[in-house]
Amino acid sequence: MEPILKLEHIQKYYGNEGNLTKAIQDISFSVEAGEFLGIMGASGSGKTTLLNCISTIDTVSAGHIYLRGTDITEIKAKSLARFRRENLGFVFQDFNLLDTLTISENIALALAINKTPSKEVEPLVQEIADKLNISNILDKYPYQVSGGQKQRCACARAIINNPKLLLADEPTGALDSHSSQMLLSTIQSINEQMGATILMVTHDAFTASYANRILFLQDGKIFTELHKGSDSRSAFFDKILNVLTMIGGGQSHVC
Repeated sequence: MEPILKLEHIQKYYGNEGNLTKAIQDISFSVEAGEFLGIMGASGSGKTTLLNCISTIDTVSAGHIYLRGTDITEIKAKSLARFRRENLGFVFQDFNLLDTLTISENIALALAINKTPSKEVEPLVQEIADKLNISNILDKYPYQVSGGQKQRCACARAIINNPKLLLADEPTGALDSHSSQMLLSTIQSINEQMGATILMVTHDAFTASYANRILFLQDGKIFTELHKGSDSRSAFFDKILNVLTMIGGGQSHVC
């Protein structure tokens, strides 16, 4: 079966010949449908740049990225917004919710942008809210709920259109440890029960331990990768720390 995402010899440069910075150097990998992939690395390793290239926020300098067989590096600029709406879901560190809209309206906004018939919106919002355990806050505004609830709302908004790929950039970065654990359990559930394909960038070993596979970047290149396999999350966490010790990175606690 063809992978849902495939990168072939991706390179990203900034600057000119006199002052050239190589942010990504010849990266190739693929992601299978339903996989939960983590991308780790120290600050400046290229992980956020890589995510931006995959999400079409940034353009590659060389190489090709295929999503379900479509070469997204060849999509014209005027078609990128539509491509993102129809294929990608985003979860950001700072939530990106609109404070003037209720939680329900924030989630429904993704449906409105995709021109979902109005009679279908409320049932879809209620269904996803039930799955993410936020149905009791649908009538509240973002400033009235916790950071963890905001992020689950962001997750609901990101997946309500059934995107081919869910991209998460440091999703627990603005949360305390309890809210982080609740959110990660939610993301894991989205992956396991809803079959969502997830690509998550993180610098945190605890967060990464929820993924099934991790790519470690160093100086814009893939240093190594880890597969969780049959390991417990605690055992996987220990392996992650061992790699981070080699390449430099943060630590966290896992129970």
